[in-house]
Amino acid sequence: MKKSVLFVDDEPNILAGLKRMFRFLRHEMNVHFVESGEEALAFIATEHVDIIVSDMRMPGMNGAALLAIVQERYPHIVRIMLSGQSNKEAILRTMGVVHQFLAKPISSEVFKEALARACALQDLMQNIHVKSLISRVGNLPRLPAAYSELQRILQDPECPLSDIADVITQDLAMSAKVLQLVNSSFFGFYKKIDSPDRAINLLGIDIVKALVLVVGIFNELKPIAETSFSMQNLLEHSLGVAEFSRKIVQEETDVKDEADNAFLAGLVHDVGKLLLMSSIEREYAEVIRLAREQEMEFFQAEQQTLNADHAAAGGYLMRTWGLPGQVVEAVAFHHRLDHYPEPSFCLAVAVHVADVFYHRFKPHAHGLPPALNYPYLERAGLGDRLDHWQARCRKVEI
Repeated sequence: MKKSVLFVDDEPNILAGLKRMFRFLRHEMNVHFVESGEEALAFIATEHVDIIVSDMRMPGMNGAALLAIVQERYPHIVRIMLSGQSNKEAILRTMGVVHQFLAKPISSEVFKEALARACALQDLMQNIHVKSLISRVGNLPRLPAAYSELQRILQDPECPLSDIADVITQDLAMSAKVLQLVNSSFFGFYKKIDSPDRAINLLGIDIVKALVLVVGIFNELKPIAETSFSMQNLLEHSLGVAEFSRKIVQEETDVKDEADNAFLAGLVHDVGKLLLMSSIEREYAEVIRLAREQEMEFFQAEQQTLNADHAAAGGYLMRTWGLPGQVVEAVAFHHRLDHYPEPSFCLAVAVHVADVFYHRFKPHAHGLPPALNYPYLERAGLGDRLDHWQARCRKVEI
């Protein structure tokens, strides 16, 4: 069944250009165009829409307001923002509302790839086995309060650093754990970092915010009983994959936001394991046993036992929480690159490779380590980058 994409822009010339750009997709997608937020909502009320792409600046109802309504009324629709404004400003204004942000000008190739990936993610999230697994989980956990508060105050680009640090220090346990992670060997600081202000100055807001998120997740999602799965090992693994992912992306681009998103994606790539261990613990104990006794890759044991895996479950949760689309895709597809369209370098590739490298450097006790998807990497033209990435990651102390 063809996907339905709705474009919203108040400028007729822009819509005309989009129509020309996407004429070649008419055999693959049903593409529709409207000129205002009000028209978009009226259209969605009567027609099926899978993806909405809205301009940011429109008179009356702007793109952020429109997508907030779509998020509330039609959560299944993938929400993409297209804007010519400053990237940072637009991202801050649409935080938690938009799955993906695309900056103007944009080529037809990049646009087509973004839509293809959005469709692949939606198909995975709507997969009957994934939805069945999520239904067994029950009520999904809420976004950690400290991270949610940071998102709120950071919507103001002029937010002082002291306000950001205050959110972290208000929770003493949170502050202590974040500083413990900041002072771990992964970051390689020679002097102890003793305050959130100092951590933010050295690492940046986005990295510290990501650490707040993962600490909140690990505090919230805990197995009810003791298992053979080490929470501490999982946290160290997540931090290692995060730093490896960031190093890999830094080798391919100098865009700081991409590197920060890579760190966040690596940090939460295995959050699905925590979600499943804390909600369907008996079934997940069987996954651990199967992986260990049959020497299977962990996600394969999940597929055999649960008909879905932790990557899909984690991607589902991250999407519910409104994390950036690239991050959600990386979490959902880091074990299934073959299901990811348009082979090219992306966060999913960085996290996939970082995950494999970490297991190579520090073998895990449960099952076989994940293997590199060489065919996909070769199709993406990245085969000759692997040795270079591995050498860069080996310099990180784990």
